[in-house]
Amino acid sequence: VVTLKTLSSPASPSVKDLEKILYGGKRFGNHVDEVWPNLFIGDMSVANDRYSLWKLGITHVVNAAHGKTHCQGNHYFYGSTVDYYGVPADDSPSFDLSRYFFPSAEYIHNALDTTTRVLVHCAVGVSRSASIVLAYLMIYHNYTLLDAINKVKERRWIFPNRGFLKQLRALDMKLQKTS
Repeated sequence: VVTLKTLSSPASPSVKDLEKILYGGKRFGNHVDEVWPNLFIGDMSVANDRYSLWKLGITHVVNAAHGKTHCQGNHYFYGSTVDYYGVPADDSPSFDLSRYFFPSAEYIHNALDTTTRVLVHCAVGVSRSASIVLAYLMIYHNYTLLDAINKVKERRWIFPNRGFLKQLRALDMKLQKTS
C-alpha cells in the first residue's frame, strides 16, 4: 500500500504518481471482482451473461460504456429483476467522465443495502467502471483518491486512463477543500 509519505505531493498525488501506484500489483484480473461490500467491478463478458449475474445475485447494473458503439445492456436485456443505469462514456482521455461522478455515485449509494448487489462495468473493467467506483468511494465514504485506489486494488487491478485520473484528482482536491 502506497502512503502519502512516498509521493511527491501530500495534498493530492500527481497523475504521474497515481500511474506509478496503478502499475503495481497484479496485472491480470477476473471478469468480475467484489471491491466493496456488495459492489462489483466487471467487464462486458460478465455483464452480458445473465446467468453469471443471477449466480452473483446482481440486482443493479451500472454500464459505464452505454451506447450504440459500446456495451448494449439496457432495461430490455436485463428484464425486471435487474435495475439498469447507463453512462454513455468513451474510454478516451478527452472524455469528460466527471459529469457522471455524482449521478453515478448517487445511484450506487441509493442502490446498495444488505440485500442488493451492484455491478459497475465497462468493456474491460479497468478504466471507466473503476473511475466511477473510485468517485463513489470518494463522494460517499470520504476516501481520498489515493485511499480509494488502494482499497479497490486490494481486490482488482484497475487502470483509469490519464484523463480520468486528472478528473478524479480534481474531484479529490474539491472534496478535500469542502471537508
